[in-house]
Amino acid sequence: MATLHTPHERLVERAKHGPQLRKGEHVGFNGRIAMLITNAVGTMWCAYVFAGIALISLPSAIQAGTAALIAWIAQTFLQLVLLSVIMVGQKVSAAASDKQALQTYKDAEALLVIQDDVHKLIKINNDLTAEIHAMIAKRTV
Repeated sequence: MATLHTPHERLVERAKHGPQLRKGEHVGFNGRIAMLITNAVGTMWCAYVFAGIALISLPSAIQAGTAALIAWIAQTFLQLVLLSVIMVGQKVSAAASDKQALQTYKDAEALLVIQDDVHKLIKINNDLTAEIHAMIAKRTV
């Protein structure tokens, strides 16, 4: 008796779509502009440029006194430089997250295939058991 196995529909659906990664998101025109700016500002080179720009006004902040120096640190240096540094960190984190998502997807895919194979074996086993039962039932009658 031939056993016909139909894979679970989720396996077929997963094969069509693949893993959901950040680069696969559809962001539209405004999103593309935002990503372009983010990719430009979110670099360490941009942080170095911002630090240079901020340092231009440091001598006048020092001459103006303590309050002006603290304001320069908080409002100029930290905001300009940390903005880019944080964005670089976010990009690194997002790339790591994408790697983890892809690995999780591959692991889940493997488990689904194994589970599908187990399902096939159980179906074959059930069919063979039914055949054996039918043969034994015929002999005892």
